[in-house]
Amino acid sequence: MRIETHGQQIDVTPPLRDYVQTRFARLGRHFEQPIDVRVVLSLDPPDHRAEATVNFNGRTLHTDASALDMYAAIDLLSDKLDRLLLKHKEKMVDHHRGENPARSGDFA
Repeated sequence: MRIETHGQQIDVTPPLRDYVQTRFARLGRHFEQPIDVRVVLSLDPPDHRAEATVNFNGRTLHTDASALDMYAAIDLLSDKLDRLLLKHKEKMVDHHRGENPARSGDFA
């Protein structure tokens, strides 16, 4: 997983960058293929805003979060992305089709 962290109207300090890396590291467990995440941290008074764009397997997902503290905004953002990736993963596995012997290879 590759994570790019950028700032708008705010300097991204190494502790802030490390916090983003640790919070987003768990997102890689959902998919086997490489995931690219671009995180933009900005200041929108009085709130701090965090936005993320996730690119994987030809798909693009975008979400954002805002809070009074930048660390809280990053926490909210990582939780939202986690739920969004799980929802997308469930959509990829079609539960409406049921089991079919032709699909499982058990037919004779």
